[in-house]
Amino acid sequence: QGAPSFSLKDYNGNIVSSADFEGKPMIINSWAVWCPFCRKELVDFATIQEELGEDTVIIAIDRQESVKTAKEYSDQLGVTDKLIMLVDPNDSFYKSIGGFSMPETIFVNKDGNIEFHKRGPMDLDEIRERIIGLVN
Repeated sequence: QGAPSFSLKDYNGNIVSSADFEGKPMIINSWAVWCPFCRKELVDFATIQEELGEDTVIIAIDRQESVKTAKEYSDQLGVTDKLIMLVDPNDSFYKSIGGFSMPETIFVNKDGNIEFHKRGPMDLDEIRERIIGLVN
């Protein structure tokens, strides 16, 4: 199944779209400040992004919160500069993946297809496990 495309703004107001990462595996995570599970997961994603280098992209899409709210939170966690942080005022991405839990994450292979859709939180081991299937 093809991953939904998106075109959203980063914290600086620049448009970032899924097309920018064509040909690269992507991990796209829906999160929000009010979601307690997202806190640890965002830190874990930052750890994983450092391990992966530039070949795989981790994108964290905030659901319907202001840039100020989202950035204060990600700054506090120390992940702002480690992940691609986007804001989604209309919640369009979450709706496009049929979201119903929090957080939700899709693992997209280099061909743009969803390899795995995780509803709910993951620990570091599970994230690593899913990535092995994604990049090999």
